[in-house]
Amino acid sequence: MNKDNSLKYKDYIGSIEYNPKDKCLFGKLLFIDDLISYEGEKINDLEHNFKDAVDDYIQSCAELRKSF
Repeated sequence: MNKDNSLKYKDYIGSIEYNPKDKCLFGKLLFIDDLISYEGEKINDLEHNFKDAVDDYIQSCAELRKSF
């Protein structure tokens, strides 16, 4: 995790947020035109789900021939 409260993977940046009501970490990919979100109960889960979200986004864009 970065000290600026963001995640980075394959040139993508994701936010890190905390919902105290649900006691859950969550975030979304930043600086893209689509809404891609992820969540996790622990930071390791959040980071894993963030990386999966990035990989899925890249694959979906490739399948749709959409620039990413």
